Amino acid sequence: MKRVIKVLEDSLPREVVESPFLDIVSEILRLNEDPNVQGLALDLPESLYSSMVLNAVKPEKDVDGVNLGRLVHGDVYDCLVPPTVCAVMELLEDVGGKKVLLVGARGAEGAALQSVLRCEGATVLSCHWKSPQLQSELGHADAVVFGSTKPDDVPVSWVKPGATIIHCAHGLLSAKYLYFSEEHNYGQQNNPAAEKTVGSLAVAMRMQNMVKNMERWIQSQQHRKWDLHCLKLQPLSPVPSDIEISRAQSPKAVDVLAKEIGLLTDEIEIYGQTKAKVRLSLLERLKDQPDGKYVLVAGITPTPLGEGKSTVTVGLVQALTAHLNINSFACLRQPSQGPTFGVKGGAAGGGYAQVIPMEEFNLHLTGDIHAITAANNLLAAAIDARILHENTQSDKSLYNRLVPVVNGMRGFSPIQLARLRRLGISKTDPETLTEEEISRFVRLDIDPSTITWQRVVDTNDRFLRKITVGQANTEKGFVRQAQFDIAVASEIMAILALTTSLQDMKERLGKMVVANDQKGEPVTAEDLGVTGALAVLMKDAIKPTLMQTLEGTPVFVHAGPFANIAHGNSSVLADKIALKLVGENGFVVTEAGFGADIGMEKFFNIKCRASGLVPSVVVLVATVRALKMHGGGPNVTAGAPLKKEYTEENLQLVADGCCNLQKQIQITQLFGVPVVVALNVFKTDSPAEVDLVCKIAKESGAFDAVPCNHWSAGGRGAIKLAQAVEKAANQKNSFKYLYSLELPIVEKIRIIAQKVYGAQDIELSPVAQSQVDRYTRQGFGNLPICMAKTHLSLSHQPERKGVPTGFILPISEVRASIGAGFIYPLVGTMSTMPGLPTRPCFYDIDLDPITEQVKGLF
Repeated sequence: MKRVIKVLEDSLPREVVESPFLDIVSEILRLNEDPNVQGLALDLPESLYSSMVLNAVKPEKDVDGVNLGRLVHGDVYDCLVPPTVCAVMELLEDVGGKKVLLVGARGAEGAALQSVLRCEGATVLSCHWKSPQLQSELGHADAVVFGSTKPDDVPVSWVKPGATIIHCAHGLLSAKYLYFSEEHNYGQQNNPAAEKTVGSLAVAMRMQNMVKNMERWIQSQQHRKWDLHCLKLQPLSPVPSDIEISRAQSPKAVDVLAKEIGLLTDEIEIYGQTKAKVRLSLLERLKDQPDGKYVLVAGITPTPLGEGKSTVTVGLVQALTAHLNINSFACLRQPSQGPTFGVKGGAAGGGYAQVIPMEEFNLHLTGDIHAITAANNLLAAAIDARILHENTQSDKSLYNRLVPVVNGMRGFSPIQLARLRRLGISKTDPETLTEEEISRFVRLDIDPSTITWQRVVDTNDRFLRKITVGQANTEKGFVRQAQFDIAVASEIMAILALTTSLQDMKERLGKMVVANDQKGEPVTAEDLGVTGALAVLMKDAIKPTLMQTLEGTPVFVHAGPFANIAHGNSSVLADKIALKLVGENGFVVTEAGFGADIGMEKFFNIKCRASGLVPSVVVLVATVRALKMHGGGPNVTAGAPLKKEYTEENLQLVADGCCNLQKQIQITQLFGVPVVVALNVFKTDSPAEVDLVCKIAKESGAFDAVPCNHWSAGGRGAIKLAQAVEKAANQKNSFKYLYSLELPIVEKIRIIAQKVYGAQDIELSPVAQSQVDRYTRQGFGNLPICMAKTHLSLSHQPERKGVPTGFILPISEVRASIGAGFIYPLVGTMSTMPGLPTRPCFYDIDLDPITEQVKGLF
């Protein structure tokens, strides 16, 4: 393949060259961080070659080999050697066992030359021109290197006959080499046999270094084999609390982890010691790298306590990488602080299968949810402000404020020009619009009764479920009822999870429909002129966050859309980046929210459509506890002790409850993907109960069913699961979507209700039917469906466990997330703002003011 090197000259102003070293160092540091510069050669006056300047050059960009750290430590073959030194070595040829004298060779080149000569087996001595021993040393050296101009009072006759003399000058780094004429006569008849100059050879060596540096850079851009050093686990019994386990392990520095898995230094943005954002440029660098295997972790219909999908996800990657030496990545959702301080607690996994540090994972992370909150509420503010201004100003006043005169000039912003084009107005000069065009341009005519965009906050606050806005006198009587949703329910979160690039995210943000106008047409964020501002607020949130498991294997934490009104999966971008990093034989394991009937169905029909990725295996998580509940056991309530049916062996309850497991296996088979059942074992489960579940699962069509003890044993407790997943990934995969997007909205809803939930039919309320009609008329009928339904039952009634049949699924409303790209029907009443229980988790959460350690998280 032909390679072209582009050489750029960065000429510093004279005043910079003559200024203190800091100005030059600053310029070097700037070039160090410029991704378009792969090599850096210095050409400065001799007086400016200080150690501060030389050490500022990044070793990987050091064309002249001026940063001597690795070279001086004997690592000659892993760094570039200064061109002059290369030229000297080329002229000296074999120096093994010879005595080489360096005269007047100072600074970086002198040190480099000594290091290289010693590595080649030479005995090296160094002295200056005024040294009393100079004559004696010259008389015994096999080769002499003059690092500066020879004074006239040092006769060449002092040099041992037959010795080689190499001439070089002080301007070596700047390529201003001192050339000596071959006819130069020192007036002696016993001149040494070989007298040579570095001259143009050193210039050639610099070019060779440039080529080598470029080759190294090209090599660094390719996918590299992982050099992962896993962390050792020493599980205790009984198992301590999650935060105690997390704190007992010392995580690797995140930059070390990044290097181990093949990330380049300019592809990460470090947040503290244990978190880093990963830049999307990696996807372009590894675009030709084949993807690894893609594994989805789903679950049976859970109890209110959850059945451990996150724990299984983490345990599986720990087993794959730390114990089977297979590259793997876990891709998890970022948890909302609502559940963290409410009932459920954190979402970092648990026991000896969790992401660390777990308090960093559960609290703030890298601020993505805060960015979503800011963007969401900016848009909400823009909606109400626009209605107020349109209600209180004339067309002319609105126009003068929307398109103001600045410095005597009036012009449309790019987003305003885009709105004009959508209105069919091709004019670009604000002074040429007619009164009718001005009116169409400035008035969105939002119908307040149709506003669907709500404010959000990342806290469980039931008293924000219905509010009144605009009660201050300054809002001039514009009062309306509104509400707050929890932040992860924002459509912006769903967009973050489904987007494939920064440009795609920007386009999706602009398409978000926030209301209808008085004519029933959709009003978007683009119409409000806020798209660019939203993208700015989200520019860092789009980058996945790199963390690690307890055993030091990599994890991406990115996005966390609500799993009922949205699709409940982590981001497409995290999956895509991870699939490139693990390599063709590696595994990426991600998780779907709630049971397979909700999270998995949405993963396949929504996320896989957006990403174009095809899953290799489904891991279906089950617990004996949940199966007993489906078999007729008493209610399971968060915060209340489990009844004896759940702590004592009861094979009949387990057998009866396996109907839910069988149904979820059948749902998976609808999509043509192999399924492995992972039985998350609790200490109260009997061996007979475990064996029974695995037997029924295999008889029901699972590729395999494996008991897992990762919670108590870490990755070692999930080795059998990892082996089963590896085998299943090599099975025939006939993945398919459940429905065609071309079908009418109602028909797509009916297919999900009947084939997945087991409903007899669906029933739309008059409101829902009118909404379906409106979305179809507006051109949104070809979007996938995201059902908003309880996760506690296959039906719409949480109390109906097992496998309900014969029910009619009621659709109370149908809403649309046009930017995210789906229609979401509401099955019954669906709260988008959780409330706090009588005794929230925050009673146990505290901070040690001395150590600053967080206590009580789980």
